[in-house]
Amino acid sequence: MRDAVTTLIRTYDNTGRYLDQSALDSIKSYFDSGVDRIKAATVISANASGIVKEAGSKLFEQVPELIRPGGNAYTTRRYAACLRDMDYYLRYSSYALVAGNSDVLDERVLTGLRETYNSLGVPIAPTVAGVQIMKAIVKAKVQEAGTDPAVVDAPFDYITRELSEVSV
Repeated sequence: MRDAVTTLIRTYDNTGRYLDQSALDSIKSYFDSGVDRIKAATVISANASGIVKEAGSKLFEQVPELIRPGGNAYTTRRYAACLRDMDYYLRYSSYALVAGNSDVLDERVLTGLRETYNSLGVPIAPTVAGVQIMKAIVKAKVQEAGTDPAVVDAPFDYITRELSEVSV
């Protein structure tokens, strides 16, 4: 797992270049937003179970067929698996938030996930909706804590984008 700085340095090192103004501005931005990212991660950590529970409730209100007989979250085991997966997305989003880099999402969550979900018959659209619901809940809690809620967008949007991407 790499953070934004090590990723940037690796890129420049691989091409044998010195850090230019763009790179230095990127590093400055990373450090300038550090306190907000840490505060946001603290909010997530302190409220994780409540965020997942609330997001699950909202998702099942929006897509009630998931919890009806035949739905992918029907039965206690499947319902629990859905909430477990939402918890994974939230936890790894907090890691990516602190790192200022989405590599951990690819390494630990997203690689192979689409194929796994497809093989198990897990619908992608409700998963994406659940991630976006969690994002909205986290943003509201982060704003209540007096921190810029925009810092939480990147990891949640990255998950959404990667899960939504369709190969042609």
